[in-house]
Amino acid sequence: MPYYPVQIKQSSATDLFIRWNDGLESTIPLELLRDECPCAGCKGETLLLHEHKPILPILDHEGKYAIKGMDQVGNYAVQVTWGDGHNTGIYTWEYLRTLGTRRGTSAS
Repeated sequence: MPYYPVQIKQSSATDLFIRWNDGLESTIPLELLRDECPCAGCKGETLLLHEHKPILPILDHEGKYAIKGMDQVGNYAVQVTWGDGHNTGIYTWEYLRTLGTRRGTSAS
C-alpha cells in the first residue's frame, strides 16, 4: 500500500506534524527537515556545481529553520520555502515518512 499524508501542518514553532493514510502520525523537527533537504545543493553536489564556496556566513540561522511556505508537487511530494529563501528541495512522501520514522512515530 502506498503511504501518503492526509494532513500536514506546522504543529509548533519547531515541528511539522504529518498524519498518514494508515493512521501513523509523525512529528519532524523543522531543523531536521531543513538539514536533510534533499536538493542537489544541500546533498553534496555543490562541489560539482560551484567552484567556490561562499565567503560570507549565513547570518540568519533562525530564519533558516522557519517555514515560509509549502506547496504540493503532484501527488508525490511537497516543496518547502524556508525563511532564508531556500526552496529547491522536493520532499517526497517516502522521504518524509523516513524522516518521521527516524524521529519516532505513533499509531492513532
